[in-house]
Order: sequence, then structure tokens, then C-alpha cells
Amino acid sequence: MASMLAGDIRKGSTFEYNGKGVYTVTDFQHVKPGKGAAFVRATLKNVVTGQVLTDMTFNPSAKLELAEVETKKMTYSYNDGDFYYFMDPDTFDMISLDHEQVEDALKYIKENDEVTVRSLNGKPFSVEPDNFVELQIVECEPGVRGNTATNAMKNAVLETGATIKVPMFIDQGEIIRIDTRSGEYMSRVSKG
Repeated sequence: MASMLAGDIRKGSTFEYNGKGVYTVTDFQHVKPGKGAAFVRATLKNVVTGQVLTDMTFNPSAKLELAEVETKKMTYSYNDGDFYYFMDPDTFDMISLDHEQVEDALKYIKENDEVTVRSLNGKPFSVEPDNFVELQIVECEPGVRGNTATNAMKNAVLETGATIKVPMFIDQGEIIRIDTRSGEYMSRVSKG
């Protein structure tokens, strides 16, 4: 089985942890204290039970056994109120996932978008949007002309309902590019 060093974990890394099951990293931080050795602090989520382990610490040189996670490109079809449905573009088979399994991805996907569905032993457990997506701003304060040189930011609501920070010169109706890994504004794609 393949392994990785704890110092290389990132959000979305999936590994077997102490024989307790397969966990995915939902948040992490590399800590270098003034005294003592550096370490990695992470929040882990069990991909089967949903159990969350917070403030787990790892020596950066510790080896973690990678889990055999399958990924498949699928299309987000619709939501019926309880479940979110995804279609396999090759076989047209549909799978359903509950809100908790798709919650993080919902900020950046809309119907008919392609996503990556992650599965363990044939059982889907999470959805990931593309690393970069283009979405329209449906609500924000008016842009301020000439305010392009400052780092001032304002809140903007995307067509998916998510709120992100954008530069002051961005207007409602514009389409912007977002890095889904960090949730940050990247650039303007087109003016509204």
C-alpha cells in the first residue's frame, strides 16, 4: 500500500488512521513553534461514519498509509430537497448523496456542472468541484471606479448562494473565476 509523509498532507488527502478507519483531511496547518519540533495539526473526517477528529497532531516525517480512493467524473443533475443526484456521463447511472456529503462543493457547483465523486470500496463519500470555476455575481455593493490599486475587498453573493470576498471594482452581474480549494477570487472573466 502506498504511503505519504504527514508533512505532505493537504485538504482532501485520504489515508488510514491508526486502524480506526479511513479519514480525509478537512483542514490542516503546518506549525513551527519557536521552541521544539515542527508539527502538522489537522482536522480529520471519517469517510464512512462522518466522525470528526479535531486538533490531531502529526510529526511531519511520520508515514501515513494512503487509502485506495476511487474518483469518477460525474455531472451534477439536480436536488430533490433531501438528496443531490449525480449522473455518470458514460453509463447514465445516477447516484444520490446527502447534504453533508456535498456541502463543501455546493458553494461552487450548479446543475449540469462536472464534478469529481470520490468513493471508497464503491461507496461514494464526497464531491469535489473543479479547482477553478467561473460563476456569476448575483448580489454585491456597486463597484467603485478607480478603486483598483487598493487591496480593499467587499462581500459578493454568487449564483450558487455562496458569499466570497471580491475587489471593490467588481460589479453585480459579472462572471468571476474562483479557486475552489481556497474559496478566493482569482480574476474577472467578463463584465455584466
